[in-house]
Amino acid sequence: MTTTAPRDEQLWSRCDGCASLLYRKRLRRNLDVCPECGSHARLEAPDRVAQLVDPDSFTPLPERAVRVDPIGFVDALPYPHRLGAARNGTGLDEAVVCGTARVGGHPVALAVMDFRFLGGSLGCAVGELITRTAERALADAVPLVLVTASGGARMQEGALSLMQMATVSQAVAGLREAGLLTVSVITDPTFGGVAASFATNTDVVLAESGARLGFAGPRVIRQVTGATLPEGFQTAEFLLRHGQVDLVVPRHALRGRLTALLAAAEAGRRVPVPRQEPAPRRADAPAAAPGPARDAWETVRTARHPGRPTTLDYLETAFDGFVELHGDRLGADCPAIVGGVARLDGRPVMVIGHQKGHTTAELVARNFGMASPAGHRKALRLMRLAARLRLPVVTLVDTPGADPGVDAEQQGQAAAIAENILALSVLPTPVVAVVTGEGGSGGALALAVADRVLMLEHAVYSVISPEGCAAILWPDSSAAPQAARALRLTAADLCRLGVVDEVVPEPRPAAHGDPAAAAERLGRAVTANLAPLLAVPPATLVRRRRQRFRRFGAARAADGTGQRDVIRNGTRTEVAP
Repeated sequence: MTTTAPRDEQLWSRCDGCASLLYRKRLRRNLDVCPECGSHARLEAPDRVAQLVDPDSFTPLPERAVRVDPIGFVDALPYPHRLGAARNGTGLDEAVVCGTARVGGHPVALAVMDFRFLGGSLGCAVGELITRTAERALADAVPLVLVTASGGARMQEGALSLMQMATVSQAVAGLREAGLLTVSVITDPTFGGVAASFATNTDVVLAESGARLGFAGPRVIRQVTGATLPEGFQTAEFLLRHGQVDLVVPRHALRGRLTALLAAAEAGRRVPVPRQEPAPRRADAPAAAPGPARDAWETVRTARHPGRPTTLDYLETAFDGFVELHGDRLGADCPAIVGGVARLDGRPVMVIGHQKGHTTAELVARNFGMASPAGHRKALRLMRLAARLRLPVVTLVDTPGADPGVDAEQQGQAAAIAENILALSVLPTPVVAVVTGEGGSGGALALAVADRVLMLEHAVYSVISPEGCAAILWPDSSAAPQAARALRLTAADLCRLGVVDEVVPEPRPAAHGDPAAAAERLGRAVTANLAPLLAVPPATLVRRRRQRFRRFGAARAADGTGQRDVIRNGTRTEVAP
């Protein structure tokens, strides 16, 4: 916002976004967001702190900024003179305000940058203060929240300012190793060395509406490349579409989003109440009894019904408080995969699932639930975040298969699926997978290497679609119904084969007939299967998960008697070694 008088005297402000003349008190009540166009004015660090933290909870760190002039830099003025002017003009010692506080009742260590102080530039003193804030978070075992506003590294301190990118990043790495949540809140503008270090290497990156983020600023890019920049280039909304940030949040909602993330992280660190570990189910033990037999092709058609509840539908009904996290941080946000933090029966969990849609437009926009490599990498990022925060993972599988397109192949589709399978094999946190509709080939398995695998009654799970199987092994795809029966792809079939641990009954005639009842049953089934896993030590969890999938080999040692069992025609037969 542009003003024409000192702040304590001004009554009116002119919006830089729409040029509206705004009454200053009204603007302040609206958190310095223009009520006419929604443009977010830059905030001073003390105002930002006051908006984000609980009243009277902020305590500044005892450390003061050290005055440094490491290379004796002089341009039009000696560097110390510029520092003195910045201190006088802002009332701050440096370009960051650091301390401890509570946000929504949750303790945090907090560092808030102020663009007024030499463009929020990252110098030795700023790097030291933020590093000490991170070290305080580690000592107190609390999350770290960084609010960035910077033009980049401070030129007047030469290469030593460049080193601060690594110094602060190392402190963030220490918090990751300790399983403590790190969150950056990107505000306008965040560029250069800050953008290329701690602003984007935290667990979660939130961006305030309209904020700009990038390594090089738009003026530099135009000068160097001569390129015409796309509309909205480097804005938060542009970055969300390109997978660089998790969320774009208007200022009035920032505190609420932070509170939800902090609540999940705090719950994940609570030690579960010790309980007697349940014995793992034997490979030949019967799973939950499936319902009455149903024709396989009819089940395929039911699993593909456009009215069948999607992952977002289940997140709206079976789960609470979903906070969606976006992007693979490499350049894309695949709409066929959705994921984020939610609550199930009061417990925070990480939910990741395929998303199709109900209408033709939704299906096309979501690529019919067929994930690209970016979607699998987004899922991988969220799985690893869940492990660091000790959150259980719930996956909802509903895809015809992974995206088979040329772009997907060029971007490493096979490797992306392989990396997910590998990561799930060693993930040190409980994983429960539910096949809710179609479980198609490797695209389904990329989310289904789990401690417990459930299937809805009218879902299907197969190595290939019936049409694809028929086209390869029969004269043409019209033999799809016959192929569906031969593939043994129904929940009842897979339960008998031991691939699925439990069949979740659906309301009649199927989930699309009563989505609310279907969601209630899914929620109860996931809760019941997750509960006994929560107290299992991580090493035991991983070992049992590996054993679970090891039993699907062609032959395996059955017990200590030397007997082995071989799968023949869908049944296990014991044979002598």
